[in-house]
Amino acid sequence: MKTHKVAVVMGSTSDLPVMQDAIDILRHFGLEVVVDVVSAHRTPEKMFDFGKNAHQNDFKVIIAGAGGAAHLPGMLASLTPLPVIGVPVKSSNSIDGWDSVLSILQMPNGVPVATVALNAAKNAGILAAQIIASNDKVLQEKLIAYKLELAEKVSKMSSSLKNN
Repeated sequence: MKTHKVAVVMGSTSDLPVMQDAIDILRHFGLEVVVDVVSAHRTPEKMFDFGKNAHQNDFKVIIAGAGGAAHLPGMLASLTPLPVIGVPVKSSNSIDGWDSVLSILQMPNGVPVATVALNAAKNAGILAAQIIASNDKVLQEKLIAYKLELAEKVSKMSSSLKNN
């Protein structure tokens, strides 16, 4: 069975501790994950090549994490027909993460980037799986089971509070 392929790219390896959550949840759902450093500012040719060819390389969704000016998700979205999910990363040179959030969130009409919360790479991975699951019933069932597990955890937390 052919698995669906998701790209998880970031501007620097310093973003990896945040982006690892996306990688882990995508693998949890059985998706193929390709991880790379693609800097919009330091390797623009690599970014252009990756963005223009991602759909031809069988990717279904791109998750792009970036801190500071955070141009990577938007630039990739301008180059590819694929859905791009941006993960704003609070970096060492960040203005409390707001620069990253606004850089990814404030895209012009015609170049959408789905944006998750600051450092919320896990949500980006779940959203990527949900996008793919719209055409994959097996993956959809895995997501349903995952959400039921979340509900069970909350129910257990609620019960434990009532027992105190």
